[in-house]
Amino acid sequence: MPTLDLAASSPDITRAICDIPSVSDDETALADAIYEVMLAQPHLQVYRDGDTIVARTELGRAQRVAIAGHIDTVPINDNLPTRDIEIEGEPFIWGRGTVDMKSGLAVQLKLAVELTDPRVDVTWLWYDHEEVDADLNGLTRLARTRPDLFAADFAILGEPSLAGVEGGCNGNLRAIVRTKGVRSHSARSWIGENAIHGASAVLQRLTHYRAAEVNVDGLDYREGLNAVRISGGIAGNVIPDVCEVEVNYRFAPHLNGAEAEAHVRSVFEGFEVEVTDLAEGARPGLDAPLAQDFVAAVGSEPRPKYGWTDVARFSAMGVPAVNYGPGDPHLAHHDEERVSVAQIESVERGLRAWLTQR
Repeated sequence: MPTLDLAASSPDITRAICDIPSVSDDETALADAIYEVMLAQPHLQVYRDGDTIVARTELGRAQRVAIAGHIDTVPINDNLPTRDIEIEGEPFIWGRGTVDMKSGLAVQLKLAVELTDPRVDVTWLWYDHEEVDADLNGLTRLARTRPDLFAADFAILGEPSLAGVEGGCNGNLRAIVRTKGVRSHSARSWIGENAIHGASAVLQRLTHYRAAEVNVDGLDYREGLNAVRISGGIAGNVIPDVCEVEVNYRFAPHLNGAEAEAHVRSVFEGFEVEVTDLAEGARPGLDAPLAQDFVAAVGSEPRPKYGWTDVARFSAMGVPAVNYGPGDPHLAHHDEERVSVAQIESVERGLRAWLTQR
């Protein structure tokens, strides 16, 4: 079993946990290593559900904060083991998971061990299967089996945010817009009706669509509605009778899921629309007193989170949540994924200062 030295620096811990591969559905080695070291901490109560590890302080503080991060990555593509590189004189750690999100995870693991007397009680949650279907997500499972472990006054998710605070997140909807035709031999195409040609009207609506920018509780969220996949056709000599255009709607958190679905159906009125995936967003969560205190302590001007993250899970359970972690979100899942060492150290300083100030 790999072992973790959490007395090392947070950049060194980043290197160590990135070099333990943990592609979704293969997180057990890393989960075992985390579980082993947390069991040895007398100030933490530790609970394990599959490859999700929860470690909690029980100090009787008046408030509790949940701090979470996922332990899985997207597939490796010749970008492990990690290596140290420099860009314009600045040190970076290169490799799969450095941005999304093992550098944030490294900071959390280190602080969980070292901060035996934080100003608030802390629930640390490190979970599996974030990068795949939502029904496999460790937090989905935990919410079903142990919802009490989500109880908190405020939550922080260590997703990459350039070492700044990103409030809430956009919602995410995927749908199939389907066009119908009549199948025939392509030599007698006038007998049939080409469903692929009919999809041009769907693409036209997308071409002319203007995505909104919506202010939600002081943050400007940018929306997007785009085709992400198109499929149709039976054979090289057959006029197709069905064509499917998959669209992805990233919607600002002023809308709930039903409202987002209604908007997509209105855009494609007259076509068959099948919603295949829907995850509601989360409002910024910055009006909670603990959130305001946190933002002031880390000295960050909050920005919106455009992508969907698990802050939405906490928000849905009544816990205001923000994203705060090292790394450039544009490099998440990138083959040249790399994280600034300075950002790792900055996030560690910010979280440490806030959790220990009196």
